[in-house]
Amino acid sequence: MELMYRMNGNYQLPNLAPPAPIRIGKYGMLRKTFLKNERKGSYAHLLLSEQLNSHLAEIDQTAQEQVEWTMARLLERHPAPDKAAHPLDWTSHMNGLKQQAEELVLSELIYS
Repeated sequence: MELMYRMNGNYQLPNLAPPAPIRIGKYGMLRKTFLKNERKGSYAHLLLSEQLNSHLAEIDQTAQEQVEWTMARLLERHPAPDKAAHPLDWTSHMNGLKQQAEELVLSELIYS
């Protein structure tokens, strides 16, 4: 491994950059809370092996993809009313479908 250096006054300092921060969304944070409260051994293992953030990011991404996929399948089976003609009915219908999709993801991915 070759390091690059920069001059800082009379000193050469290595150009070290911290790793890019991993963004963890709603589902990753829910998983973290679950692990911390209910699966303390798994949480400690992931934390000490420095795999916690990558695990949470993976869970978050998988959960988001699964919610989107499930929403699409639910919309095929239960089409939404016309948004322009009945906006409140459309909103209510879409919220119900999203809650169903999230319930499946939470039980299968987050709280397991």
